[in-house]
Amino acid sequence: MATIDEELSALERDIRQLKIEYDQFFGGGRKRPPSEIEWRIELVIKKYGERGGEMKFNQRFRFTNLSQTYAKYKDIFRKRMKQKEEGATQRHFGAAAKAIEAERAKAHAEASGTAAGSGGAFRMTCSEPEREQDKVEQLYAAFLTAKKQAGEETSRLSRENFKEFVKKKTRDLQKQKNCRDVEYVVEVVGGQVKLKALVKA
Repeated sequence: MATIDEELSALERDIRQLKIEYDQFFGGGRKRPPSEIEWRIELVIKKYGERGGEMKFNQRFRFTNLSQTYAKYKDIFRKRMKQKEEGATQRHFGAAAKAIEAERAKAHAEASGTAAGSGGAFRMTCSEPEREQDKVEQLYAAFLTAKKQAGEETSRLSRENFKEFVKKKTRDLQKQKNCRDVEYVVEVVGGQVKLKALVKA
């Protein structure tokens, strides 16, 4: 039987995965919303919401943070689902849609633990982008967030094109440098956002 800490770690993973799969759904990469993961998250939140007295202080604190993160995401998903039903998902015009897009990028960057626009570079290492969609999503979110914070144009950015770029760049560097791992760095240099690909020794 899983411990409370193990279940909270699983809950944290599920919330991250739910965010990724909803992004894929809204982006056209999935036909249906990730209802199964959402159902699983709801069960755990309900379970520990009713049994909060069994948790230690640090576990309750962690559970509260995860619950709040899920509630925030759920509100964003609900708004975007409404937009999708109204046929407005793919057109990011208007202040409301832009605000939702910015919140989505910010949430992704927060989930990854670092943001390029907050004083440091965002770093991600991968060797098989096709199998590391989570990492590529985080890299895209960090790049998008950094460009928004720097006031740069983002309307031409495409998640699918970005993924293709990372796959191709990774393969090219692996062949040229005979390496396995490639490190991607998002950083602000001279007020401009840069995306660098470096070979890991």
